[in-house]
Amino acid sequence: MADTSLWQDKKIRAAFEDRGRKLLEDLRSKLENQTGVIAIEPDSGDYFIGPTLGKANDAAYAKYPDKWFYFARLGNPEAAIALPTW
Repeated sequence: MADTSLWQDKKIRAAFEDRGRKLLEDLRSKLENQTGVIAIEPDSGDYFIGPTLGKANDAAYAKYPDKWFYFARLGNPEAAIALPTW
């Protein structure tokens, strides 16, 4: 099961989201023509893209079950959330 302290501790969550946003910004030019949802694992820098949140999660979960990911809609980085894979 994913560590719930990320969700419960606002400082830990904010730091996690900041790392996710930075990685997304670093990938921006590489992902310029992509659509869908990206799932970023901030500790490794690995990311997975799917047409929906569910598909991006499925790809992320296959490699990292029980990890937290920074999910964002490509083309709208403000539509983002930190979630554990499920």
